[in-house]
Amino acid sequence: MSGTFSRREFLQVMAAAVVSGLPITNSRAGTDASWDGLYDVPRFGQVHLLHFTDCHAQLNPILFREPSVNLGVGEARNRPPHLVGDALLRSYGIKKGSPEAYALSCLDFEEASARFGRVGGFAHLSSLVKRMKATRPGALLLDGGDTWQGSATAMWTQGQDMVDACRLMGVDVMTGHWEFTLGSDRVEKIISSDFNNALDFVAHNVRTQDFGDPVFPPYVIRQINGVPTAVIGQAFPYTPIANPAHFTPNWAFGIQEENLQKVVTEARKQGAVVVVLLSHNGMDVDLKLASRVSGIDAILGGHTHDAVARPIEVKNAGGVTLVTNAGSNGKFLGVLDFSVANGRPTGWKYRLLPVFADAITPDPEMAALIARVRAPFAEKLGQRLAVAGETLYRRGNFNGTFDQVVLDALLTEKNAEIAFSPGFRWGTSLTAGMAITLEDVMNQTAISYPQTTLTDMTGERVKAVLEDVADNLFNPDPYLQQGGDMVRVGGLSYAIAPFEKVGNRIQDLRLNGKRLDATKTYKVAGWAPVAANVEGEPIWEVVSRWLKDQKEVVARGAQSPRLIGVTDNAGLL
Repeated sequence: MSGTFSRREFLQVMAAAVVSGLPITNSRAGTDASWDGLYDVPRFGQVHLLHFTDCHAQLNPILFREPSVNLGVGEARNRPPHLVGDALLRSYGIKKGSPEAYALSCLDFEEASARFGRVGGFAHLSSLVKRMKATRPGALLLDGGDTWQGSATAMWTQGQDMVDACRLMGVDVMTGHWEFTLGSDRVEKIISSDFNNALDFVAHNVRTQDFGDPVFPPYVIRQINGVPTAVIGQAFPYTPIANPAHFTPNWAFGIQEENLQKVVTEARKQGAVVVVLLSHNGMDVDLKLASRVSGIDAILGGHTHDAVARPIEVKNAGGVTLVTNAGSNGKFLGVLDFSVANGRPTGWKYRLLPVFADAITPDPEMAALIARVRAPFAEKLGQRLAVAGETLYRRGNFNGTFDQVVLDALLTEKNAEIAFSPGFRWGTSLTAGMAITLEDVMNQTAISYPQTTLTDMTGERVKAVLEDVADNLFNPDPYLQQGGDMVRVGGLSYAIAPFEKVGNRIQDLRLNGKRLDATKTYKVAGWAPVAANVEGEPIWEVVSRWLKDQKEVVARGAQSPRLIGVTDNAGLL
């Protein structure tokens, strides 16, 4: 199986967007951001798959700054997806300052966002999906999960706003991760009532704790232009570790590599000519999995929010598996086409289409649904709390400026010496001068376990926590990486050696310039406890109260650690 992907095709696709049958905007008012050209993606072959993932409940267009630090370890070092800035652009042959550079990198974010505008939005994504389906009869729309969480309205409606939007957009198959934080009862109710044969939720790697029975169908076979195509689901394997286990007390998760191989073999026996894995493993895990499980034609991945513009071809015992990841926040739509002859795939083409909101006329039906579900909350969401004095963002291996805002609020409001905030990859961005509203705060904090805590911890325990999270992020074995970025730290400075062994990565911890005392007890604030029955004020109330006391918010300099042993690294800007 061979793929065709030329620089000219890539730049054509990334340069602009046109929605078939709808008026388009050729340039942004007052700018020179031209959308001349397309989202004209010629149809190829017979099997057509459309893929989005990790939208995190963002119904409206947003700003989203890509990471400036994305370090890979082991075989992943200095390789996609662990490239940022100029190194990323060079890898894909992308011109600096172009629309595709804005979509894929953090370079010149402020200037580029002013020029090229917001991205994503379900009404705009829906228009693009309709365009692709119009040129690709029979195409399946696949949702990689992390769809029902990440916004105030999703939390307040228990994901119903996103369920309704996905049904309207025509999602065919999905798998999950943050969906499970709504609780197993809510997930099962949505699947049995709202989906009701309209949408397949698949996950081969979720089983009952008692007898090991499948909780969800492991796969579904759909006919695409006469070609039986299997979509196997791979839910996030570490859900009960990364998130509270008490939300899914009777379910067991895991990578389950051996079971996946059995499911692939079974799907082939059932007549599947094309087999794809709809995965929420994360890119590095998928790359390892692809090398060890044969018979999968492509892995359409999510979880790590990596915008991978060109599939990585991974060799295994059965041939080659394509591995992709389609970014986050509704910012991209992946389009994968297969040609088939003599009962097997013979070629492929892939496009990662950025969703530029100014280039796509929003779908009227979806726009109406969004307006309807947001109307009861509009006044509350728009409550103005402060003004951003600098670009506020989260995404990256270490503290972002919006993370620092959360930490500063915890330190002040909880009268703490040290603050911890989870290394979540979701969360939208703001640029200087923009109002910070309650909705913006909720976009950083809207989870079903938002309690804040204040704990006495010894210096030794503080170091142990940082070492544990660092091993999760920088363990050279992808199967031992359980998702997320480094825990965000406020009030405390430290150094980190990512390429050292566990126990030796965290060094030189200091509080107010003095070395942290291993035996001394410190007051540590935090939020998002995974233990059950924890009481505490929701984090958004703490952050909102702190913001109201500010006029213009400038983070106290995102307290990223000093890096040791990281030089000339393509994952570091």
